[in-house]
Amino acid sequence: MTTKMRSVFACTACGAQSPKWLGRCPECGKWSTLVEETAGGAGPGEDRARPARGAAPRVPARSLPEIDGAEVKHEPSGVDEFDRCLGGGLVPGSLVLLGGEPGIGKSTLMLQVSEEIARSGRVVLYVSGEESPGQLKLRAGRLGARSAALHVLGETDLDAILAEAARLQPAAIVVDSVQVVHDQALESASGTVSQVKQVADRLLQFAKQSGTTVMLIGHVTKDGQLAGPRTLEHLVDVVLSFECEAGHVHRLVRTQKNRFGPSGEVGVFEMRGDGLAQVPDASRLFLSERRSNAPGSVVFPSMEGTRPVLVEIQALAVGTVMAQPRRMSLGIDNARLCMLLAVLERRGEQPVLDKDIFINVAGGMKLRETAADLPVVLAVTSAAIGLPLPDDACAFGEIGLSGEVRSVDRALERLREARGLGFERCLLASGNAEAVASQRPPGIDIVEVSDVLSAIESLWDTRTKPGAPTRIGPRLVK
Repeated sequence: MTTKMRSVFACTACGAQSPKWLGRCPECGKWSTLVEETAGGAGPGEDRARPARGAAPRVPARSLPEIDGAEVKHEPSGVDEFDRCLGGGLVPGSLVLLGGEPGIGKSTLMLQVSEEIARSGRVVLYVSGEESPGQLKLRAGRLGARSAALHVLGETDLDAILAEAARLQPAAIVVDSVQVVHDQALESASGTVSQVKQVADRLLQFAKQSGTTVMLIGHVTKDGQLAGPRTLEHLVDVVLSFECEAGHVHRLVRTQKNRFGPSGEVGVFEMRGDGLAQVPDASRLFLSERRSNAPGSVVFPSMEGTRPVLVEIQALAVGTVMAQPRRMSLGIDNARLCMLLAVLERRGEQPVLDKDIFINVAGGMKLRETAADLPVVLAVTSAAIGLPLPDDACAFGEIGLSGEVRSVDRALERLREARGLGFERCLLASGNAEAVASQRPPGIDIVEVSDVLSAIESLWDTRTKPGAPTRIGPRLVK
């Protein structure tokens, strides 16, 4: 008896299905996310044997003290910046998802990681579904990859991939990309919600049963989100995002999810003719072209996961010719910028709401922590009054609506990184100043500020004429 084929519309964000097309998904509320799929034949897992109703689990439940509490073992891949994002290295039996825009270097990075793993004597299977093995060999020659332990398979059939993996028994598998691999048990096309979920689920089962690390390369949408159902990100153990701003040669690998280590970690690479080069000293890279004695420039010791990185926040304030002044920011949340400008006008006594304000984080970094509030306010003030900060000064701290400067975490690590690059003074909240006063690295002075107005007055006498010298006020902690 022939199975009747029918069509359903599945949401690419949450996987919900509808018998007809809808402009908005009834489950997650996203717009224009329903795509048509063929729903005939076997669904995910329907062609495989199901356990009998009421059957006992394969492994009975155990009390928590009885469970083996061995720590997760990380095995270095040989690429330190990549290992940093993974929390120390590859975990056997884990499933890693790497997403990024087309042409950013995802395949290049994975090929370099595969080569380093193969050089250590471990077998690696690189599944190339978008390029032929010959095309991949051309890139490998440019990158200097020639290890015999690196095997390349040009295949998109999941059953054939798993059969070859079972034969080789590799330490790691790279699938480039998960959207082009298909399971013949499903009648829908490659890249659909059901196919991506099924492929990822079977690869996860293979990874857990064999102890093989599986790394998936994923496409992204025009909004920069990982293509496919949202359940794909919940299914994998690690989600990495490959980021790059237009015109910059460096690339950032950011950890969005990690079951074996901290999330938010950042690995920095520089794109060169022979591949991606690691940048272990990211702070020096982002400050390498900073101008001396420039108004509107403030150095901010940010925390990317457990790694302190110094970045330059630039501001420009000009008189507006529009009825509504413009607020534009790159690397800073625009809504938070508007809030900080209102606080600066009201609590900091600086007339900035009638000006066009432009904010840029040099180097293309995207700052997500509120510790950047104080440097942003100081940068805008410096640009508005035309007076620079001292070249050896930096700042960090969160700002509330009352104008108070609040403490942030990891203050000591920020100070150590700043001192390592030659900075001799730092503006920070009173709470942070008291906590690190006895442990701060030698050679760096702490300028304790309690609110926005005190922070501004500790640097400039804004009531004098333009061109007055900068100063550090009495709140300097010796």
